[in-house]
Amino acid sequence: MKSLLIITRRPPAHIAAREALDLALAAAAFGVPTGLLFMDDGVLQLRNGQDASLLQQKSLAANLGALEIYGIEDVMVCRHSLAERGLTLNHCLLAADCVDSAQIATLLEHYSEVVTL
Repeated sequence: MKSLLIITRRPPAHIAAREALDLALAAAAFGVPTGLLFMDDGVLQLRNGQDASLLQQKSLAANLGALEIYGIEDVMVCRHSLAERGLTLNHCLLAADCVDSAQIATLLEHYSEVVTL
Protein backbone atom coordinates (compact mmCIF):
# COMPACT_ATOMS: atom_id res chain seq x y z
CA MET A 1 0.00 0.00 0.00
CA LYS A 2 1.17 3.50 -0.77
CA SER A 3 2.02 5.78 2.13
CA LEU A 4 2.38 9.54 2.25
CA LEU A 5 4.71 11.83 4.17
CA ILE A 6 3.76 15.50 4.13
CA ILE A 7 6.53 17.92 5.05
CA THR A 8 5.17 21.29 6.08
CA ARG A 9 7.70 24.15 6.17
CA ARG A 10 5.59 27.31 6.19
CA PRO A 11 4.53 29.46 9.16
CA PRO A 12 0.91 29.22 10.34
CA ALA A 13 -0.25 32.35 8.48
CA HIS A 14 0.87 30.95 5.09
CA ILE A 15 -1.76 29.27 2.91
CA ALA A 16 0.54 26.25 2.42
CA ALA A 17 0.31 25.49 6.15
CA ARG A 18 -3.45 24.95 5.92
CA GLU A 19 -3.07 23.09 2.61
CA ALA A 20 -0.61 20.64 4.18
CA LEU A 21 -3.02 19.87 7.00
CA ASP A 22 -5.96 19.55 4.60
CA LEU A 23 -3.96 17.17 2.41
CA ALA A 24 -3.02 15.04 5.42
CA LEU A 25 -6.64 14.81 6.58
CA ALA A 26 -7.93 14.03 3.09
CA ALA A 27 -5.34 11.31 2.49
CA ALA A 28 -6.05 9.72 5.86
CA ALA A 29 -9.81 9.86 5.19
CA PHE A 30 -9.19 7.69 2.12
CA GLY A 31 -7.18 5.19 4.13
CA VAL A 32 -3.71 6.27 3.02
CA PRO A 33 -1.15 5.79 5.83
CA THR A 34 -0.05 9.38 6.37
CA GLY A 35 2.73 11.04 8.32
CA LEU A 36 3.29 14.74 8.94
CA LEU A 37 6.70 16.33 9.49
CA PHE A 38 6.98 19.94 10.66
CA MET A 39 10.25 21.60 9.61
CA ASP A 40 11.71 25.09 9.30
CA ASP A 41 9.01 27.71 10.00
CA GLY A 42 6.44 24.91 9.90
CA VAL A 43 7.27 24.15 13.53
CA LEU A 44 5.60 27.46 14.41
CA GLN A 45 2.26 25.89 13.45
CA LEU A 46 2.54 23.76 16.59
CA ARG A 47 3.15 26.61 19.02
CA ASN A 48 0.71 26.91 21.92
CA GLY A 49 -1.26 30.10 22.44
CA GLN A 50 -1.44 31.43 18.91
CA ASP A 51 -4.16 33.96 18.10
CA ALA A 52 -4.93 33.69 14.39
CA SER A 53 -7.68 36.29 14.71
CA LEU A 54 -5.01 38.99 14.89
CA LEU A 55 -4.22 38.07 11.26
CA GLN A 56 -7.93 37.74 10.44
CA GLN A 57 -7.51 34.00 9.87
CA LYS A 58 -8.92 30.84 11.35
CA SER A 59 -6.72 28.98 13.80
CA LEU A 60 -4.99 25.78 12.70
CA ALA A 61 -5.61 24.26 16.14
CA ALA A 62 -8.86 22.52 15.10
CA ASN A 63 -7.14 20.92 12.08
CA LEU A 64 -4.21 19.85 14.22
CA GLY A 65 -6.58 18.39 16.79
CA ALA A 66 -8.29 16.35 14.05
CA LEU A 67 -5.09 14.52 13.10
CA GLU A 68 -5.63 11.89 15.79
CA ILE A 69 -9.30 11.47 14.90
CA TYR A 70 -8.29 10.72 11.30
CA GLY A 71 -5.74 8.17 12.46
CA ILE A 72 -2.63 10.22 11.73
CA GLU A 73 -0.28 8.99 14.42
CA ASP A 74 3.04 9.81 12.76
CA VAL A 75 3.39 13.47 13.70
CA MET A 76 7.01 14.55 13.82
CA VAL A 77 8.89 17.78 14.34
CA CYS A 78 12.47 18.60 13.35
CA ARG A 79 14.64 18.98 16.44
CA HIS A 80 16.98 21.45 14.69
CA SER A 81 14.09 23.64 13.49
CA LEU A 82 12.65 23.79 17.01
CA ALA A 83 16.02 24.73 18.51
CA GLU A 84 16.64 27.43 15.88
CA ARG A 85 13.40 29.09 16.92
CA GLY A 86 14.00 28.74 20.65
CA LEU A 87 11.21 26.20 21.07
CA THR A 88 10.92 22.81 22.73
CA LEU A 89 8.28 20.09 22.60
CA ASN A 90 6.76 21.71 25.70
CA HIS A 91 5.76 24.67 23.50
CA CYS A 92 3.80 22.41 21.13
CA LEU A 93 0.02 22.11 21.34
CA LEU A 94 0.02 18.44 20.33
CA ALA A 95 2.21 15.44 20.94
CA ALA A 96 4.90 15.02 18.30
CA ASP A 97 8.03 12.95 17.97
CA CYS A 98 11.18 15.02 17.81
CA VAL A 99 13.42 13.80 14.96
CA ASP A 100 16.96 14.66 13.91
CA SER A 101 18.51 14.75 10.42
CA ALA A 102 19.38 11.04 10.34
CA GLN A 103 15.84 10.09 11.34
CA ILE A 104 14.41 12.39 8.66
CA ALA A 105 16.55 10.66 6.03
CA THR A 106 15.11 7.33 7.18
CA LEU A 107 11.58 8.74 7.01
CA LEU A 108 12.09 9.74 3.40
CA GLU A 109 12.94 6.13 2.59
CA HIS A 110 10.07 4.71 4.67
CA TYR A 111 7.21 6.52 2.85
CA SER A 112 6.41 5.73 -0.77
CA GLU A 113 5.33 9.33 -1.54
CA VAL A 114 6.65 12.60 -0.12
CA VAL A 115 5.04 16.02 -0.58
CA THR A 116 6.62 19.24 0.66
CA LEU A 117 4.49 22.35 1.16
